Amino acid sequence: MAFKNREEVAVLLLKKLMKYKNQNPLILGIPRGAMPMARIIAEELNGELNAILIHKIPAPNQPELAIGSVGLSGKIYPLSLIKEYSIPDSYVQAAAKKQLEVLKRRKAQFQLPELNCKDRIVIVVDDGIATGATALGAINEIRSQHPKKIVLAAGVVPESTSAKMRSLVDEFIVLEEPEYFYAVSQFFEEFKEVTDDDVMEILKNVKQSRRSQEAHP
Repeated sequence: MAFKNREEVAVLLLKKLMKYKNQNPLILGIPRGAMPMARIIAEELNGELNAILIHKIPAPNQPELAIGSVGLSGKIYPLSLIKEYSIPDSYVQAAAKKQLEVLKRRKAQFQLPELNCKDRIVIVVDDGIATGATALGAINEIRSQHPKKIVLAAGVVPESTSAKMRSLVDEFIVLEEPEYFYAVSQFFEEFKEVTDDDVMEILKNVKQSRRSQEAHP
């Protein structure tokens, strides 16, 4: 099945997420692609929208292959590929440090508020998950803050990754779990690039809406 676009995926996921409406859920999009979806879901659930910043750690000489991820905490979340390919720890540490610097710049650029997941229902939104490197990092960063519940909601996740994702969260919602998977984009008729400017515009609108609500409760 091919989805029309990310907006359609958000609407389909919402049907399975409506039980969380008005429970003050924290909706976390993984920038950049998932942010338009996270905005739609947060608005419909009357939830709080934020972004969770995670970067993949690329394999040596294979930048498209993720061997793990790193979050703003600086903690590294490795995949089994590190052992399988005997990648030196010195490389992993150096690559993670480089990605962490990018994350810190992006946090400042997006003017993100501090993430506070304690005792919250946290819904992590993504358009699709391939290896699970980014989602793994996001879930572990959230888990360290002791949330009430973690829900992972995604459009497409290959069978080979689904079982791993399901074991990491309290609830796993996915629309398509294909056996044959090449890239997330193959399951979308329209898969426009989401830019940093798009993300900043989404977050700016959320802040303005929140200020308006506070001024006129």
